[in-house]
Amino acid sequence: MSQKTTDRTGAKSAKSGAAGTAGKTAPAGAGVSRRGLLKGAAALGGLAVGGQAVTGFPTVWAQNPITLRQFGTGVSNLNAIAEKCKADLGITLQMTALDSDAVSQRVVTQANSFDIADIEYWICKKVFAAGTLQPMDVAKIKYYDQIVPIFTTGKLTPQSQIAQGTAPNTVSFVEGPDSKKFAPAPTQWMTLIPTIYNADTLGIRPDLVGRPIKNWKDILDPAFKGKTSILNIPSIGIMDAAMICESAGIVKYADKGNMTKAEIDITIDFLIKTKQAGQFRAFWKTFDESVNLMASGEVVIQSMWSPAVAAVRSKGIPCVYQPLEEGYRAWGGGLGIAKHLKGAQLDAAYEYINWYLSGWVGAYLNRQGYYSAVLSTAEKNMTPDEWAFWMLGQPAKTDILSPEGKVMYTAGAVRDGGSFEQRMGAVACWNSVMDEDRYMVRRWNEFIAA
Repeated sequence: MSQKTTDRTGAKSAKSGAAGTAGKTAPAGAGVSRRGLLKGAAALGGLAVGGQAVTGFPTVWAQNPITLRQFGTGVSNLNAIAEKCKADLGITLQMTALDSDAVSQRVVTQANSFDIADIEYWICKKVFAAGTLQPMDVAKIKYYDQIVPIFTTGKLTPQSQIAQGTAPNTVSFVEGPDSKKFAPAPTQWMTLIPTIYNADTLGIRPDLVGRPIKNWKDILDPAFKGKTSILNIPSIGIMDAAMICESAGIVKYADKGNMTKAEIDITIDFLIKTKQAGQFRAFWKTFDESVNLMASGEVVIQSMWSPAVAAVRSKGIPCVYQPLEEGYRAWGGGLGIAKHLKGAQLDAAYEYINWYLSGWVGAYLNRQGYYSAVLSTAEKNMTPDEWAFWMLGQPAKTDILSPEGKVMYTAGAVRDGGSFEQRMGAVACWNSVMDEDRYMVRRWNEFIAA
């Protein structure tokens, strides 16, 4: 398996040797919490600001070196995180980035090959029953009461409706310290500690589409024949296909995230028909592929990820992450601990996870267009202008930079889709594992081969 796999950000894993650099941060005390979404708004101390180390964490790991082997997708298995963890805690992270299917396989079949699994929630549904991960005690998670409630109650606000698919809260908790059974409500034992999530939609070339884009079904417009694309990762691509089919009135799903065989057949048969009619230009699997298709103009509307849109823009090419009337397809990921960890290694794993939620990493991920699981700590590591742009949907007062210092948006720009509440409040479905997953994957492969 290649260790140079790229995913979402296009960044290579730490193990691949790609360089990473720390992002710019705010002066101490910059920014204040403006959300009413989080439980517990107590003042937080000892956060990383600028290049300073996190305080309030034990320093024993520098004197008693610990190495944790972490693997997951390239979204968050990044060199910069490993380097900052080593500097702040003295813990060495050996990171490997794999694609989603390889991640699922490794959790189940190579239990002793990792210490930390950085996985998505739909993958958790697939693998937690194998017993290779241990439930985590929330009493040991310092910022547990400030985790965005999407991951605990499932609701962004008390009035929110839980979206279809594998909503993170449905696989976040188990019944006890030795349980493999998901609990219907929060318990003391979590499967994953959430770290990263986002609301995905279609990317467009506004200079080439020639008209407003408002719906998922717009990808089917004959005017875009041969100039569209969707991603070829079955468990994710099928959700984009469902959003398109439902928008076009092809089928009304009881639950897009858990289709019946009949619903899968209707969806795939329609995709095959659409493909044979020449509507699709390509089916991409990697971040780079999606960027190249859009930047070249070969494709004018397609499934995309937020940083890929920013990458096209960084080339001076217009690209928009288009809000759509039917809402977004969302995904989320978190850190899990291997079953075999105990003693000092287990202590170090908890220490690492608490550090992860303490703000520096959250700000780093927010600057890439993702969202962090504990917003209050991330805000303390961002400038007021960064926070206003990424989280509040306000026009940028200055140029908005990536963690590596590249200009992502110029002054005056507004984030596509608006504020955190607007984007995550409009999620229609989550990436999912269906009961008929094997049948779906077989039919999806028939579509790709057609």
